[in-house]
Amino acid sequence: MKAIGFIGYSNSGKTTLIEKLIPIFRRQGLSVSAVKNAHHGFDMDRPGKDSFRYRDAGAQQVLIATASRWALLSETPRQAATLDELLGELAACDLVIVEGFKSEGSIPRIEVRRTANAEPPIFPRDANVVAVASDHAVDTNLPVLDLNDPDKIATFIAQLLQLPAPRV
Repeated sequence: MKAIGFIGYSNSGKTTLIEKLIPIFRRQGLSVSAVKNAHHGFDMDRPGKDSFRYRDAGAQQVLIATASRWALLSETPRQAATLDELLGELAACDLVIVEGFKSEGSIPRIEVRRTANAEPPIFPRDANVVAVASDHAVDTNLPVLDLNDPDKIATFIAQLLQLPAPRV
């Protein structure tokens, strides 16, 4: 399973970029999965729903299924699962796109930057960053990709991970 990560500060455009990249790779016939690191707690079900009641009663895992979709909720009372553990939970696919997890795992990453975000760059402190996707010039020896050109970013990823070249 091949994976590429996207890191950056809040509101840098990571989710929007990933949203544009997924259909580009899907048009190639590739199966694509996505992993998102949520910094705040989240809940997929609501109090009173059966799945919530099962978890509230102490079930370690609850699988919710419909005819077209299923979701597995796992309680992790210990420390958070690592990126490698989470990737191991995914079904086999051609490409996994990871958002976040900027301080763990050894997958190649693209830092996403916007002019509006004045935070210091991450790439000088992260050897896994292989490129920067930005809407402005960035002083680096790494490839700088136009944040507003997802086709070129997809081509870069395909070359990096030896995937079929996207049709543009």
